[in-house]
Order: sequence, then C-alpha cells, then structure tokens
Amino acid sequence: MVIDDKPVVVLLAHPRPGSFNHALASRVVAALDRAGVPVRFHDLYAEGFDPVLTAEEAYTSGTRAEEFLAAEPDPLVRRHREELGTARGLVAIHPNWWGKPPAILSGWLDRILVPGVAYRLDDAGGAPESLLSLRRLLVVNTSDTPEERERTLFGDPLDAIWRRCLAPYLGEPEVHRLVLRVVADAGAAQRAAWLDDVSSEVRRLFG
Repeated sequence: MVIDDKPVVVLLAHPRPGSFNHALASRVVAALDRAGVPVRFHDLYAEGFDPVLTAEEAYTSGTRAEEFLAAEPDPLVRRHREELGTARGLVAIHPNWWGKPPAILSGWLDRILVPGVAYRLDDAGGAPESLLSLRRLLVVNTSDTPEERERTLFGDPLDAIWRRCLAPYLGEPEVHRLVLRVVADAGAAQRAAWLDDVSSEVRRLFG
C-alpha cells in the first residue's frame, strides 16, 4: 500500500475565539491527526494574516508576474504558498457572510492563489494550467439562512465561488461542501451532531 504523506491544509476564518467555527476546525484537525494525515492548520485571524493585496501583487498572468511574486517579502504569505503547493487536500471552514467568505479568507485567496503558485496563465484570456496537486476540497460553512431561501432567492453564491470559480485554479479537485444551518437557533445536541458529521466527512475524504 502506498502511503500519501502529503499534507492537508486547513483554513479557519472566523474572528471570534470560541465560535462554533473554531469547534469545527478543532474536530477537522483531530480527525486528520487520528487518521495519520499531516496537517497544516491556519487560524487566519489568530495568525494576523494580512488579506490586503498590494498593487505590486495584482497580476494574474504571464511569466514576469510569476518571477515577481516568487520574491514575496511577507514570510507568512510565502509559507502559505509553499504549504498549498505541496498539499493533497484543502479544508476551508468559514461562515456565510453576505453570500461570500469573510474578507480575511477572500484576501487569502487573492494573495495565495497567484501565478506561479496555484496556476500558470500565459495570457489573460486563456485557460489556467493548475500547478497544484489538490485531490479533494472540503468546504464547511455555517449559515443562518434556511436552505430553501438560500437556493431559491440567492442561488447559493458560495457554491458557485468554490465549485465553479476556484476549483479550476486548484487543479479541479473533488469539491465537497457541508452547510450547517440554522446555526444561531441550534441547540447543544444539534451542534454535537454536526461536529460528528464533520469528523465523519473528514475521515471519508482524507482518512
């Protein structure tokens, strides 16, 4: 049996310590640890990740952009890029805020999924060639919007972001999403069941 020792990157994007998102992230990391999977865990708020894309970084194509971005001066940004480049999986845990990820995670996508790291794009109008080896992407979302309202009124924009907009730049991994709702009204038993569901999904996908 061939053992895959490539890590899984786990991202947590919630500003309040002690949030249910933090509990979910702890379960994800614990499930990966029990399965013997190397983990690269990042609580973006706790790390103080700077989500603001600089003018110099705002390139999307061409070899000159790759050369410039390879000289990134921020050591934390460099670390995130290097870890994603060696990962076999990505887990993103975040709330649904206005149909999008929190700003810190949106900024992470801006600064980490860049030419020469996530993809190669010779010209802006072409199709990206992914440089990543991600096989599975798991997105865990908390939400206070009922499922029917999300689907019929909003069209589930988060699913479009992760599955249709981002997956081609991540190497077309299998995309799996768990949407936990309505979190604000959920009692202790429901939250415990959700934590168990997340653990099971992580074992199924990465164990």
